[in-house]
Amino acid sequence: MKIFVTRPISAQAKDLLKEKCDIELWDHDSPVSKDALLKGVVGKDGLYCLLTDRINKEVLDAAGPNLKVVSTMSVGYDHIELQQLKERNIILGNTPGVLTDANAELNVGLLLATSRRFVEGYRHVKNGTWGAWSPLWMCGPGLTGSTVGIIGYGRIGQAVGQRLKPFGVGRFLYCGHNPKPEAETLPAEFVSQDELLQQSDFVLVCCSLTPETRGMINREAFQKMKKTAIIINTSRGGVMNQDDLVEALQSGTIGAAGLDVTTPEPLPVEHPLLKMNNCVVLPHIGSATIETRSTMMMMAAQNLLAGLEGKPMPAQVRL
Repeated sequence: MKIFVTRPISAQAKDLLKEKCDIELWDHDSPVSKDALLKGVVGKDGLYCLLTDRINKEVLDAAGPNLKVVSTMSVGYDHIELQQLKERNIILGNTPGVLTDANAELNVGLLLATSRRFVEGYRHVKNGTWGAWSPLWMCGPGLTGSTVGIIGYGRIGQAVGQRLKPFGVGRFLYCGHNPKPEAETLPAEFVSQDELLQQSDFVLVCCSLTPETRGMINREAFQKMKKTAIIINTSRGGVMNQDDLVEALQSGTIGAAGLDVTTPEPLPVEHPLLKMNNCVVLPHIGSATIETRSTMMMMAAQNLLAGLEGKPMPAQVRL
């Protein structure tokens, strides 16, 4: 079986695939170029891709009729044209579940870094502008007694709440999910999105990117939030209107923002968000623990092999 892999992967995952497949690999840390992707998929039975790879009609046409399985090393699959896969009877695997802990940890870290102004403080130390101690200098809001709102109360949203509870949060609100989650991890109140935005001191966006959620955190949403509110987005950049976020931060409509996802990625260095003290931007590292990435690589390889052999995938997306 012939497969194309769009990025270097762990030796363990590669060895697993080599046992049964003839591998062609894009052996560079940078994303595969469009030309290399179109060339690499020709005649392949399987495709192992990343969220940086746009898998569309052009790519699938180039692959030809042999392609039977696409396996993405990601939970999300908005980079893949699902209807095109469905029309061609190509099955799709992803890597859910394994990212939960790493993403939850990142949410908590980014919230603390934003609210307690870690990056801004570090700049003062590094630039020599750290002056004498002052009672109100570098103060930010604390979590004790606060109201935390979580948009998207699935596995990651619940794991975030569970980790924040020991900080003394007074109240948890959530929306964008079934009012009765399968495995509720802490007392939390189901409210409308408007109520959540209006009442929360901290808003964490943990939902998936769908046609319904695309751009939903916009000017109207920011205007409903408290002027001191802090918003954290670790889902997808497309969930938030970044132009409206810039305006909200510059005008004082909200207090601050922390982002692990942007549009585009990487964010251009001249982007206004990178010039603001009340915005912390990370380079999409939500799943970046050694253990998580290793597990993701293996799961994507296992999905690909199972699909090619006609066996149930560990994690198959229902098209």
